[in-house]
Amino acid sequence: MERPALDRLDRSISGTLRLWGMPALQLSLGIVFIWFGALKLFDLSPAADLIRNTVYWWDPAVFLPILGIWEIVIGICLLVRPLVRVAIPLLLLQMPGTMLPLVLLPEVCFTHPPFGLTLEGQYIVKNLVLVAAALVVGGSLRDREFRGEILPGWRPRRGPRG
Repeated sequence: MERPALDRLDRSISGTLRLWGMPALQLSLGIVFIWFGALKLFDLSPAADLIRNTVYWWDPAVFLPILGIWEIVIGICLLVRPLVRVAIPLLLLQMPGTMLPLVLLPEVCFTHPPFGLTLEGQYIVKNLVLVAAALVVGGSLRDREFRGEILPGWRPRRGPRG
């Protein structure tokens, strides 16, 4: 393939990724928070024991449903662009709590502290990606090509290619 043809192909792929990337990120974040929150709400979360052992000062029968509802609200707010401004502070308030087991239950989170993570530790550390992704979505709120909302019937606007 000649250089101009590769450049056109690269611009086309890049434009498609730019067009669909932000809506896909926003939608996937919303789904993850709603899904994980619902699992907590109905006491089906594989993280329930970890949460019970970490936040031992609150009754888990009360705390887990509240945490589940909190996460569902974050997810719903992430799906509706104007409400992303509500989701970000809610998420930033919730996330330090998700990191607590690293400090309070290191024997559960690490095989060889501070780098060897157990499955539970990996589950916790991956939340850094969720925070970063939410910040990217929040940072796009004023970008013209990303002003649509992730709702039924929504179509992203064609942004500039390249």
